[in-house]
Amino acid sequence: MAKAIMPSELQERLDRGERLRLIDVRTPAEFRSGYLHGATNVPLDRIDYRRWVDDRRTDPRPIVLLCERGSRAAQAGEALSKAGRDDAIVVEGGTRACDEAGLTIVRGRRAISMERQVRIAAGSLVLGGIGLWLTGFTIGLGLSAFVGAGLVFAGVSNTCGMALVLARMPWNR
Repeated sequence: MAKAIMPSELQERLDRGERLRLIDVRTPAEFRSGYLHGATNVPLDRIDYRRWVDDRRTDPRPIVLLCERGSRAAQAGEALSKAGRDDAIVVEGGTRACDEAGLTIVRGRRAISMERQVRIAAGSLVLGGIGLWLTGFTIGLGLSAFVGAGLVFAGVSNTCGMALVLARMPWNR
């Protein structure tokens, strides 16, 4: 399991001049809206974990993972640990917590966060399904139930299939 640190500890390590590899695992659109100074964007769905394990010989810097609030970074950290990279670090609370702690955030054009996109899409599908059901199309009830089951699975597993699909949409590239 990847080690977790608070933004204040990350700032202390950066202030000491510690060499760290800052990786932001959000979508490119989310990254462009604001990222920790010095971070590189490698979206969660495009990480080559095996390569990062192999790269340790040529780039021994610990990998520090960030996302909006920390859950996607934690997923990446867990996968890196399973792949054999034991120096992965996850920043608790993500970029948002870093901003609140006063770390330097590079600002860009605002984008709708993945979390909000999932809520908008899920809510729209549920409402659409109910609308279909009310007009006599029984498949609408099934659609709403399917989305509800997906949300329960996402909450239990901390993995969101809808977010993975939305991350590949053109507006998130």
